[in-house]
Amino acid sequence: MVRVKVCGVTRETDLRVVADAGADAVGAICEVPVETPREISRERARELFDAAPPFLSTTLVTMPDSVDHARELVREVRPDVLQLHGDFSADELASLRDEGVRVVPVVEATDVARARTLAPAVDGILVDTPSDSGAGGTGQTHDWDASRALVDAVDVPVILAGGLTPGNVADAIRTVCPDSVDVASGVEASGGVKDHDAVRTFVTEAQNAQTDQNAEDHEEVPA
Repeated sequence: MVRVKVCGVTRETDLRVVADAGADAVGAICEVPVETPREISRERARELFDAAPPFLSTTLVTMPDSVDHARELVREVRPDVLQLHGDFSADELASLRDEGVRVVPVVEATDVARARTLAPAVDGILVDTPSDSGAGGTGQTHDWDASRALVDAVDVPVILAGGLTPGNVADAIRTVCPDSVDVASGVEASGGVKDHDAVRTFVTEAQNAQTDQNAEDHEEVPA
């Protein structure tokens, strides 16, 4: 089943709605060199993650300037997953797994070569639509056919992000067949504040799309 992550949470009320809606993961954004209303301090990220229920995975989304910076954030915030924007090598990413976190780098959908290089060293790859600075969270979709090609090219879970909304997530899942989908601005009432109805609808649409895909696959199996 496709897993669902809701990212850019800044308030405990929103975190509770994410959990109650049936999402699998929640993300907080910390220490990125771009302007975003979703960025919070490492102290606040730790507070939110401490408030997460036990079966909701926590993801720290960051763009550190070095591996040491990333290690410092992991040790202070203590997420389950570290999502990294930046040009880190496979060896650098692998070394961060020693901190007891799952490591997920962000890769452009068209950069299959980089995805293949990083795949053996990480726990998953997130495909997003980056800004000129290399950060994600642009709220823009990309070529889903390219994303599907990347999914087929690697042997690790692929998380699809970039411009997803309750209205298009089902089509995205059916086209790309990712392991997970990731949404931030697509379920917001305003910058950094989640629209609770949109969160619930997004999770439901993602789950129903996967159910539809499973039914189609089942029908194609010869008797």
